Amino acid sequence: MDGAIAIIFISLAMFVGCFILGMIPVLIQLSEQKLRFVSVFGAGLLCGTALAVIIPEGVELMEDSWKASICFNASVSENLSEAASAPDLPTRTGLPPNFLIGVSLVIGFTLMFVVDQIGSYCSIHDPQTGMSNSTSVTATLGLVIHAAADGVALGAAVASSQVSVQVIVFFAVILHKAPAAFGLVSFLMHAGLHKKQVQIHLLAFSAAAPILAITTYFILHATGGASQPSAVGIGMLFSAGTFLYVAMVHVLPEINNRGHHHSSDLHQHSGTPAYQQGGLGILESLLLIIGTALPVLLALGLHDD
Repeated sequence: MDGAIAIIFISLAMFVGCFILGMIPVLIQLSEQKLRFVSVFGAGLLCGTALAVIIPEGVELMEDSWKASICFNASVSENLSEAASAPDLPTRTGLPPNFLIGVSLVIGFTLMFVVDQIGSYCSIHDPQTGMSNSTSVTATLGLVIHAAADGVALGAAVASSQVSVQVIVFFAVILHKAPAAFGLVSFLMHAGLHKKQVQIHLLAFSAAAPILAITTYFILHATGGASQPSAVGIGMLFSAGTFLYVAMVHVLPEINNRGHHHSSDLHQHSGTPAYQQGGLGILESLLLIIGTALPVLLALGLHDD
């Protein structure tokens, strides 16, 4: 029951932490630059976690499962026919691991793409020009699904019983959810929602990842998936695809667009021609690189053989 206690404790900590962090914009006015720095660092951490921790761990689990099944089939065949023809012993069953690795990554990436497209479609076809209640529900729903994918990653990480993977994925998720909670609450307040309505939206967003993390862990445990490396590996690779989409397609382009708008506003106010190039600044680029490299260093420091 150690894994069950761990996933419940981690999920509770993530829920409380996300809700408290999300309430900060209601209580304290944060500057856009500070929020931007946190978003850039969180995006780097998501990329680094997906590329350096989740994908290698998922691939290793898939390969271990594949090798174990081959060894098992070989031993069974050897017991059945003691000194029969040896070359045909290792019979492979199921799909090859390289196919499942690619499919899991693509499905995770595509799911986040579909969620974003549904959200943007609903926003474009909103009959009101201003920020309406339906727009805020759409924004919250999109972020809830993003958070649910993070919960799948965390549940699969705890099921893998790798302490280093659990710690890194937890920090990646919480650092990704913090700026998302800031942005959601700021957007809802700007949309004119009452404080109680904002808290309900934030509660749904904060609870999504913990609920899915606990659900994923217990599903894997109940179906025997926690003892089958292939099932945990597929879950981790699926979540890696969602991490890559959120970081590279959702967070970073949004930050770049904010940089373009900010520089164009400055030029309009000053009246000078727009020679400046938009995008990330030096400090933001350094934060992104540090965020990408940090999971590698943590994986080396927390590696448990």
